[in-house]
Amino acid sequence: MSNSRSIKNNHLSTRRPPPKIRRPVTLNINRRGQSISAASMSATSAKNEFGRALETALRGQPVVITKHEDPKAVLLSIEDFEALSQAQSPKFKLDALTAEFDALLDRMQTRAAAEAMEDAFAASPEELGRAARRAARRRVGSH
Repeated sequence: MSNSRSIKNNHLSTRRPPPKIRRPVTLNINRRGQSISAASMSATSAKNEFGRALETALRGQPVVITKHEDPKAVLLSIEDFEALSQAQSPKFKLDALTAEFDALLDRMQTRAAAEAMEDAFAASPEELGRAARRAARRRVGSH
């Protein structure tokens, strides 16, 4: 009996320290299409410390699971997964394009825009040419 107790106690005393969650991995996309930094851990660490990986993901920090230092999977919260899935859907893209079009149309419906269009239609070819050159110089200067 005392032998089995000493074996059990030895087993408890040889617990390994929790694995480190590394942070150098960069993912290419988030909800807004931007690059983001993600936590990273080996597949073995993820298996042994799944609760820790899950808590990291639930706090909004994706966890990249690596195998031999090579990224193989990503653990995300359900909210992040749904947002990314929705962002890739054709309906989401169409809704975003519709909103952009509506905003552009609203800007075109202002009094200033109407006056600018009247001026453009009333302009001589020389005035249009000068305006085009000015716009081209501004465009080249901004790059």
